[in-house]
Amino acid sequence: MQDFYLISASSALIATIFVSIVGLKAWRDWIGLKREELGRLGGMPSVDAIVPNANARIEVADLKERVRKLEAIASGVDL
Repeated sequence: MQDFYLISASSALIATIFVSIVGLKAWRDWIGLKREELGRLGGMPSVDAIVPNANARIEVADLKERVRKLEAIASGVDL
């Protein structure tokens, strides 16, 4: 009976080691892929690409105001 426990424990240990090695290789490959993607994009995007300019924000605010007025007209409320 002790042989069964020894074989089970060693099999579980070998399986854990195998899964860990495969997971580590997959993680390294994924990190390499992300590095390549960043290299193709030229690093981090610029601040102008992340933050919209003031004209775009004003235009969005104007559109929101127009929608609010149209909704008020549709519901019959006088402004």
